[in-house]
Amino acid sequence: MSKKRILFIATEMSPYLELTEFAEIVNKLAIKSNETGLEVRCIMPRFGVINERRHRLHEVVRLSGINVTVDNDDYPLQIKVASLPNARLQVYFLENEDFFKRKQIFHDDNERWFDDNGLRSIFFCKGALETVKKFGWAPDVIHCSGWMSCLAPAYIRTAYKREPVFGNSKIVFTIGDTTFPEKMPIDFTKKALINANIKEKDLESYKELTNTGLYRGGATYADAITFSSENPDPVLVEEFGKAKGKKILNFKGWDSDLTEYLELYNSF
Repeated sequence: MSKKRILFIATEMSPYLELTEFAEIVNKLAIKSNETGLEVRCIMPRFGVINERRHRLHEVVRLSGINVTVDNDDYPLQIKVASLPNARLQVYFLENEDFFKRKQIFHDDNERWFDDNGLRSIFFCKGALETVKKFGWAPDVIHCSGWMSCLAPAYIRTAYKREPVFGNSKIVFTIGDTTFPEKMPIDFTKKALINANIKEKDLESYKELTNTGLYRGGATYADAITFSSENPDPVLVEEFGKAKGKKILNFKGWDSDLTEYLELYNSF
């Protein structure tokens, strides 16, 4: 019997980028899943603050040649890989000079929100799914975490619904801390229409354009929802805490051994 395949699409992951405490959970989850016999791969953005030499990133030549179209412009996608320290599993980094080379994450040196953060999220989510297609590796479970991954569940169920590699994938979406007060541009959902298989009405759940709205959108398309905070947004707890037709995993504390996540993955 083949191993169950788990794909992590994450905004952050220790030791590469730690914006919230959940970065360490993603690290531990990937390692624990791998150690218990699941086949694991991880994808995250290669922000400019991630040191290529220190973390021993190198380009994956066989995955080169992908262009990602965002807002009618083509952007080259370079894919690099590193082996997670103390674990026999690989983390793939999506790199693009326009979106990720800068040495700041979401705000400039004067704490101003980058105007293109919406486009960066679109690029990351589409790029992650195009990378999986290039792998030819069909994940059984796709666990998305961090607001930058919020469009991936919607894309899998609409724009990529005819792709065989995602035909049997179950989606887990993590609702985490609210980390930014800004809003996405008013045309965010319009620019997120990456192909003919997705319509603006498919992104109706994202229309609030806030951190809460992005989490709502990702959770709407997920098969399971996890909460990664002691104090999640009460609006989302009320809306999704007992959502019908979805598996729900509440926060078990930072000292959890994460068994509950493995049970969730294996329940599909």
